[in-house]
Amino acid sequence: MAINDDIEETARTCRANLNYLLPGPDINRRFVSAGVEVSTGTYGPFPTTIRDGRTIREHFSFDQHAFRLLEAPTSIDNFHDTTEVESHYQAEVCAHVKTALGADLVLSQGWMLRTSGAIPKSTNPDTTDEKKPYRHYGGLQPAAGEVHIDTEPSRQPAYAQKLYERARPDGPGFKRFIMTSFWRTFSPGPQDCPLAVCDARSVGGDEGTPNVLWVVDRIPEGEEMFEDMDDGGQLAAAVFRHNPEHRWWYFSSMTRDEALLFKFHDSDRSVGWRVPHSAFWDASFEDSNVRESIECRTIAFFE
Repeated sequence: MAINDDIEETARTCRANLNYLLPGPDINRRFVSAGVEVSTGTYGPFPTTIRDGRTIREHFSFDQHAFRLLEAPTSIDNFHDTTEVESHYQAEVCAHVKTALGADLVLSQGWMLRTSGAIPKSTNPDTTDEKKPYRHYGGLQPAAGEVHIDTEPSRQPAYAQKLYERARPDGPGFKRFIMTSFWRTFSPGPQDCPLAVCDARSVGGDEGTPNVLWVVDRIPEGEEMFEDMDDGGQLAAAVFRHNPEHRWWYFSSMTRDEALLFKFHDSDRSVGWRVPHSAFWDASFEDSNVRESIECRTIAFFE
């Protein structure tokens, strides 16, 4: 799709590698455990131009680009305090998303911390002879390093219906739903490994390969990763092969009172409805800082 927005050509640019899916096995799975994520697919770096939307932030819209940088003040003092985050943050995020999208109902789908720095070994206490099973929700993981979307389109309508009926068993029903990520970095800028998002207008409707998520206590090895498993009953993401038409953006030096809100899936496909994204190493600033961030997934309903 040809995109010709003159104001976008005024943006600062940088070059970085983005990791796209390469030819490989037919089975695509992502195994996640404490502090580590391993995929069966093979990913390779592609040098990419990434534009900095900082100076034109008001240009972006949910209907066209499917992402926006929001002013989103937070009351959280310490994002590493699980109790504080669990008690207050998800309600805070849902309020921001409801305002930004104009939705009738917003539900949180959990949160996750990520960092470009070192991740300490799991400190799950031994309650018996075994450690507690790993729970992905609320964990600390490395920065996501390949081009993906956290949802796979074919599975979302049934999932949305299930969530709505659980939240509003006597509700009037909904005519549209939007799944999003609310992404905030809380370490000082410039960050060394920020998040890049792809303009929805530059992504074809038929792009993306399902990548099934398995949250496990132990990462399988070798042929174990390809054994028969109930992939159809699992959540799945979409991973992407390189497309030179993809148009990438980020917002440099984000502050803790800003948030990048972008769509995983919009049931209205007449507008920008999904955003591939990936972390990348930004060498365009000197003296950059380790990136620490929190992402909160939500689903918004329009009744």
